[in-house]
Amino acid sequence: MAAAFASKFSRVSRSLLGGLGNNLSTSLTTSNETICSSFISQQQRTFIQMRTVLKVVDNSGAKKVMCIQSLKGKKGARLGDTIVASVKEAHPNGKVKKGKVVYGVVVRAAMQKGRCDGSEVKFDDNAVVLVDKQGQPIGTRVFGPVPHELRKKKHVKILTLAEHIA
Repeated sequence: MAAAFASKFSRVSRSLLGGLGNNLSTSLTTSNETICSSFISQQQRTFIQMRTVLKVVDNSGAKKVMCIQSLKGKKGARLGDTIVASVKEAHPNGKVKKGKVVYGVVVRAAMQKGRCDGSEVKFDDNAVVLVDKQGQPIGTRVFGPVPHELRKKKHVKILTLAEHIA
């Protein structure tokens, strides 16, 4: 929508400023493009809530899951929270099959979370590690970075399986 507005506005500015020269209309067009790109880059990053599709980053057999419910809080889940999810895509020979309802721990979230030292941690994607009801991971490996905040949430087993702790 913002791109359509910017393109319409740039066409109007070119038609109104056609006699003044090409340099002025070009500078208006580039300023409109920068406004549009800054608007798009400031997307709202929210909690992991119902119907959020997450990437599975372990070798349990699932590829993607969809969040059914967050087990903590009304708004949704953040880093280290446990969710109930449904498997949407799975490997054919994995431990977990498509359609199965599973528990998972959020290990990467696009929403930023503040740390004690004042820094903030956020990731490019939303990712989860599948666990059983007792909180033990189903898979034997965890791929990609995992934040050390999971130690506070009592998910030490996931940290020991992770290849990189952020």
